[in-house]
Amino acid sequence: MTATSAPTGLPFDETTPRKGALQTILSSDLPRSKVLSFILLAILFVLATTPFLFSGSQPISTAAKICVFIVLVASYDLLLGYSGIVSFAHTMFFGIGGYGVAIALERLGATWTSVGLGLAAALGLSAVLAVAIGLLSLRVRAIFFSMITLAVASAVAVLASQLSDITGGEDGLSFQLPHALRPAFRLLSEPLLGTVVNGRILAYYLLFFVALGTFLLLLRIVNSPFGRVLQAIRENEFRAEALGYRVVAYRTAASVISALAATVAGALMALWLRYNGPDTTLSFSIMIDILLMVVIGGMGTMYGAVIGATLFVLAQSYLQVLMEAGSTALSGIPVLPNLIHPDRWLLWLGALFIVSVYAFPGGIVGRLRQGRSSQA
Repeated sequence: MTATSAPTGLPFDETTPRKGALQTILSSDLPRSKVLSFILLAILFVLATTPFLFSGSQPISTAAKICVFIVLVASYDLLLGYSGIVSFAHTMFFGIGGYGVAIALERLGATWTSVGLGLAAALGLSAVLAVAIGLLSLRVRAIFFSMITLAVASAVAVLASQLSDITGGEDGLSFQLPHALRPAFRLLSEPLLGTVVNGRILAYYLLFFVALGTFLLLLRIVNSPFGRVLQAIRENEFRAEALGYRVVAYRTAASVISALAATVAGALMALWLRYNGPDTTLSFSIMIDILLMVVIGGMGTMYGAVIGATLFVLAQSYLQVLMEAGSTALSGIPVLPNLIHPDRWLLWLGALFIVSVYAFPGGIVGRLRQGRSSQA
């Protein structure tokens, strides 16, 4: 027996690498870049402490929206980045989650049982629709599948607007939350770190932890053998099929998992807003935003969903405010105040997107990892 070998019966020897807690949590998919690690840790810290770091309603609402869109974008990246499936029906599942919770709370009362029943019904419906779309459409060419998903998503949006007795039509549904999530509820009699811990804070942390758990679950899935097969199918569908993998079955399973995660994101959005309507979760503009976030962050990287969603939501929330301040500061200079007028914020948001795509063709995460590899 050599010095490095283990006695019979031991599960591993001294040379066997042991996984750390961080590797286990991240499914051995580490950021692989010091800059990326710092950015991700900073985002996690700020999101986890937003209610105590910032005052006012806008910062916590922005943080909540970031949490929701991280899950939504990560679920879509499972389709686009890891499976190579271009779908335009993702907001349909987002809307199903929102309407499931909204209808249950509005019809059955503001209880946790209503939340559970609404979410369960929404998850079941999303799974059935995802299987149906996958089995019926994934056998056709990519562009035709995209057109089918676009048609289905448009039909569901029209249906939600017309079924006013159930969905509230264009006006949507407003509802009450369970007592523990209402602003009037107080968990602690005294403020904690200068912040009153009320139901609104509890609602935020419910959203935060569910979003974090869902993201880590998706990270586990893409780093599992199932995820490796999806990547193999994305790279060469015919070779994967020749090796014995059932391509349609794997892609359908990916569609179902992605749909379920998007449904959870929709339910979280409805719980936070205490409202759901066609423009809130079913709008096609949300689908465009998801695509932009995936491209900005980097396709095929779950961490890209974190970066892309954070940057995009921050730009949506604060770019107009910054432009208004800049326009006021430059009021004495010709042309410039009009150029950066806050009404033109969408123009500058589009320009920033073009610059980011040009500077980071593989997304921000891809660029940071590429820089790390070149240094190594």
